[in-house]
Amino acid sequence: MSCPKCIEGFLLPGDPAGTIEKDFRGAYHACPRSADANEVATSAEDAQRAIILLTDGFGLPLKNCKIIADNLANRLNCDVWIPDYFDGRPLVPVDDLRTPDRASKTMSVLDWIKFILFTGIPSLPAFIHSRPAVADKRVTSFINDLKEKKHYTKLGVVGYCFGGATAVRFAGTNLVDAAVICHPAGFPIREAQAIKVPTTWACADVDIFWPRSKRLQVEAILSAKKGKEDFREYEFKDYKGTAHGFAARPNLNIPEVKEAYEQAFEQTVEWFKKTLV
Repeated sequence: MSCPKCIEGFLLPGDPAGTIEKDFRGAYHACPRSADANEVATSAEDAQRAIILLTDGFGLPLKNCKIIADNLANRLNCDVWIPDYFDGRPLVPVDDLRTPDRASKTMSVLDWIKFILFTGIPSLPAFIHSRPAVADKRVTSFINDLKEKKHYTKLGVVGYCFGGATAVRFAGTNLVDAAVICHPAGFPIREAQAIKVPTTWACADVDIFWPRSKRLQVEAILSAKKGKEDFREYEFKDYKGTAHGFAARPNLNIPEVKEAYEQAFEQTVEWFKKTLV
């Protein structure tokens, strides 16, 4: 399900530069651009790898994911794709985006009541329509289409909130080669135990869905594999003063949140540079 923190956030500045690809079920496609914004700049080597961005509950209608995808494409010089894994029905309408007044606001009883009545219940059909088992099938089908039609040899996945939990599950498959997980929604510990690719984690200071106790538990699981055949490289970065959603819907007017958003983006770039080679 969701929580009040999952519908808080701000719009990023700028306009998306990519395209919606009908041949890929309405996915957003961001290409690296040269100094001439009308020219695509991708080497043969870079054309063999791509990034899949899994959005938060707002899906493609919230432009932030597209802005982030465009920036990743330019920095990594490769294609970035955002699948419509909510099948045209995002979990939460963009009109419900709320703006927190500080980085780590405590949710009151009244906040929860309002959320349940005005967002939670109305969004329930969308959550059922895109429950994890169903959304995962859409992502799997999308990845298979990409590999068949685009012939990518390396795929990375980055996920935020709902997409972060989805990225955890795909990190336990053979479909991707590396993963970045940003303030994920809750997920069963067994899914962390199944991880088989390098992962980096961008963690909020205050996170209702993924509290520090869970984050430490997951780190302990990955650490326990050191020296074993199934060990995969990992890292965790904690961002003080931030709340769930900071890497996708940051309030850039708060200096520490702006800095955390930028650092989490750099964390993503550097991880894929390191692992998708």
